[in-house]
This record gives sequence, C-alpha cells and structure tokens, in this order.
Amino acid sequence: MIVLDVLLPGKGGIELIAELLEVSPQSKVLMLSSSAEAGTVERALEAGATGYSIKRATDTDLIAAVQAVAGESNYVHPELGAALATGRRAATGPLSPRELDVLRLVALGHTNQEIAKELFISTRTIEMHRASIMRKLHFDTRAQLVNYALANGLIGPA
Repeated sequence: MIVLDVLLPGKGGIELIAELLEVSPQSKVLMLSSSAEAGTVERALEAGATGYSIKRATDTDLIAAVQAVAGESNYVHPELGAALATGRRAATGPLSPRELDVLRLVALGHTNQEIAKELFISTRTIEMHRASIMRKLHFDTRAQLVNYALANGLIGPA
C-alpha cells in the first residue's frame, strides 16, 4: 500500500497515481490531504486511488482507512462520502465566490490591504472573509490555506 499526499513537491500526488500503478499495478493507493473538496476526492479516485482520507481525521478513522485499503476495500472518509454518494461535485465547496477570490489572493501572498485594493472592498471586509474561510475549512494557518488553494487549482505550483 502507498500513502500519498495530494500536494507533493514538483508533481502532485494525484498525478503520481497513474505512474505508480503502471510500475506496480497490484499496489493500493491511499490519498491523504487537507482538502475535503469533492472535486479533489473524485480526481484522486478517478486517477486510481483506492482510498481518500483527510488529515484532520481521527486516529480511528485513519486506522480504518489503512485497514480498508490494505484489505482490498475502497475507502472514503465519512465526512466526504455524502457529497460523493449524491453525485455532487462541489467546485467551490463551502466557500462563496468572493471567499474564493480572497483565498486565492491570500495564497498568492498578498496582504489584506493589497487584497482590499484589488477587490475594491475594505480591509475589514477582507479580515471577515479570511476568518470565515478559516472557520469553514477548519484551518488554523496560512500554510493550510495555501495547500488548499494548490490542491483545488486556485493557484498553480511555483
């Protein structure tokens, strides 16, 4: 079994799945990511991943993921399963279009003042959007925001 992060230096984890399975077709791939976006999960599964779990999963959930994938079963973290089962592909997940704009600019390294100027809104509004984004995504750090933006195609790798 191979455990991959969606975000890896150079080539991303999803892109590596096909290469790994070509070399070792019997291998099972469990993706591990901070992204809970249905689109990212779907891309990983379509690429050949056997399972997908989120980094904030409990110890019990991570053990279940490893056991399922190692035991020849598919696994998707329970938090993600409902969206996939109903066929919903959430291009933006829980974020509004304006929050996505703010997230993209934050991930690119812009300050609140620069973002406010670019989006023609107040700095206070940017602060409110950032707080909302962090709350909705259950993130604590700017690095998590950057990883999320990369994993969901809001920014490209450097």
